[in-house]
Amino acid sequence: MKLLLPDSVPLDPALPEGVEAVRYDAAAPVPDEHLDAEALVVWGNRPGDLRAVAGRMPGLRWVQTLAAGPDVVLGAGFPEDVVVTSGVGLHDRPVTEHALALVLALLRRLPEAIAAQAGHRWADELGGLQPLHPDGRVTTLLGARVLVWGFGNIGQHLAPLLQALGAQVRGVGRSAGERAGFPVVAQDELEDELRRTDVLVMILPATEATTHALDAARLAALPRHALVVNVGRGTTVDEPALVAALTEGGIAGAALDVTEVEPLPADSPLWDAPNLLLTPHAAGGRPVGADELVGTNLEALLAGRELRNVVAR
Repeated sequence: MKLLLPDSVPLDPALPEGVEAVRYDAAAPVPDEHLDAEALVVWGNRPGDLRAVAGRMPGLRWVQTLAAGPDVVLGAGFPEDVVVTSGVGLHDRPVTEHALALVLALLRRLPEAIAAQAGHRWADELGGLQPLHPDGRVTTLLGARVLVWGFGNIGQHLAPLLQALGAQVRGVGRSAGERAGFPVVAQDELEDELRRTDVLVMILPATEATTHALDAARLAALPRHALVVNVGRGTTVDEPALVAALTEGGIAGAALDVTEVEPLPADSPLWDAPNLLLTPHAAGGRPVGADELVGTNLEALLAGRELRNVVAR
């Protein structure tokens, strides 16, 4: 069996006897001499490069993307009999770190402090004696009501850290119940939960159902002091509605690690929206445990067993 490994990340999975691992340039389509491969690992590949070879690999049995969201691979058009597995679990800790950093940056008004520093101004209003819970603003996780919309692996890693810092954490999922010890509400209860939310953290995947899930109506349901953080997918936020909410004071601030179009165009209104912190899709990008996942799935494929993280199509 020939296994293709991208050069975009250092990979050294344990290989069973008879498996040949070949590195390929992830910034280009798979070369013609390797279109006979039976297994393909994807990381950082451009959608067009995958579409260019999706129908030209007759022996392909399995595609492993190291991304948590498999949308790029699914959109490439690989045949239905090719098993696709995702990188769910590989980004839990890095994305959790970034989400927590964005939440704390907004709460502790770091963008305002940076702006004051750039102007060589000692911002007295940001320091000194401060009320713990000022009227019309949330400045601490102590007692804050945090809603995590998309309560999968990453959300369940993030929730205990938020709770340890004093937050009251609830998740939003397909169905109500309890996950990892935290209450989870169903989508049909979302609007009521938004009205009681101080910080909304979005970790939604990109699907047809989640496109512009945070729209003008749901933004309007949030309190005016609420903060929004998105480390999921950029398509899940209605960006014009977000800019309007920030400009008109409908919400107090937001932080986006993802945008609908990436890189963000220079003329996007997001750049100049008030109280908006942008990072350039920096939360992930560092899969942790990729060798183990690739090795485990490779063994399962050869043995005819169920693979981990199989994506339903």
